[in-house]
Amino acid sequence: MEGRGRRVAITGYGVVAPCGLGKDAFWQGLLGPAITGTKAIFFENWDPSAYYASPKESRRADAVEQFAMASATEAFEHAGKIDVDPRRFGIIYGTGIGGLRTLEEQIELRLEKGERRVSPFLVPMMMGNASGAAISMRYGLQGPNETICTACAAATHAIGYAARLIAWGRCDAMVTGGSEAAGTLTSIAGFNNMTALSSTGSSRPFDTDRDGFVMGEGSATFILEEWDMAVARGATIYGEILGAASTADAHHITAPAPGGTGAINCMSLALDDAHLAPSDIRQINAHGTSTPLNDAAEAEAVNAVFGQASPPMTSIKGVTGHPLGAAGALEAAAVLLSMQHRLIPPTAGTTKLSDDMKVDIVMGAPREWEPGPTISNNFGFGGHNGSIIIGPGNA
Repeated sequence: MEGRGRRVAITGYGVVAPCGLGKDAFWQGLLGPAITGTKAIFFENWDPSAYYASPKESRRADAVEQFAMASATEAFEHAGKIDVDPRRFGIIYGTGIGGLRTLEEQIELRLEKGERRVSPFLVPMMMGNASGAAISMRYGLQGPNETICTACAAATHAIGYAARLIAWGRCDAMVTGGSEAAGTLTSIAGFNNMTALSSTGSSRPFDTDRDGFVMGEGSATFILEEWDMAVARGATIYGEILGAASTADAHHITAPAPGGTGAINCMSLALDDAHLAPSDIRQINAHGTSTPLNDAAEAEAVNAVFGQASPPMTSIKGVTGHPLGAAGALEAAAVLLSMQHRLIPPTAGTTKLSDDMKVDIVMGAPREWEPGPTISNNFGFGGHNGSIIIGPGNA
């Protein structure tokens, strides 16, 4: 956010995703085969014990918090020692739903065995702010501790807001990102009955045969620092938050605004915030959920902002599924890894674009590129739009 305040460096990050636990495994997952034959992708053998002092402590945390704690652990290890006043070290975190798994389990328990069997830990486990609260207590962060809940745009909004607090001089370091573990039987049934999920069990963003998304889960957490402070302590800087924006469609609770007008405004404002022109963007990490309406609106919006010569665009949801409020966090991590490896991962599962897709979708194999400013988009139910622009660091 140079020109609008202090520069914001990314000095550490961690990833928890079914396609790869840890950022290195996550990169391999991004290059792996597409999801097929399922409406939801989960961790097969998730073990939270490595991230908590005792099994009792981990059992008192919903999976959404466990994922957040795991990715935060990697992020702090990656960033190294940060010597900053804890009152100026905060956390802005994102989730779409929060501890839905615990809530659903406890409702079933109450119906089967009565209200006296409901856990006294239900409320702290299900509340949406549990992840941020747990991270702040683990690392002694006494600055702002807030949770953003804007559906599938939550993590992108969180990263943008956290960066602003540093840029404006309110904080010197921030933890940010998002987590989600909302793939319960009831939520999957709800998404399926509203025809949002793929009937074929495949995520194919922007493909002519796309028919809905596959539910995902996971978390990614980032350490942001004021740039000069990070340089002074000799930190490796993996990226820079150059700009961010948030807008509303004010149109429909689930459908995007016709023509992607809200997305157009959001991307344009993010470019203004970064003091960049559309021609400066070298990659677009798309929201790309694989739903007919949303992909069409996003492609139309990208074409309106960037023109016929739009930069290469990819969606990672063909391998991650759609992790709702954690989507923007996993996608920001994918951008940083793309910069590190100088490759844009392909849009897994996508083989053929329809004629109305006037965008350059990376398909089939990774594409070599010269890392540069990258815009990452997320659009959520309720008409929430979020865009962040990430630039390379000094890594």
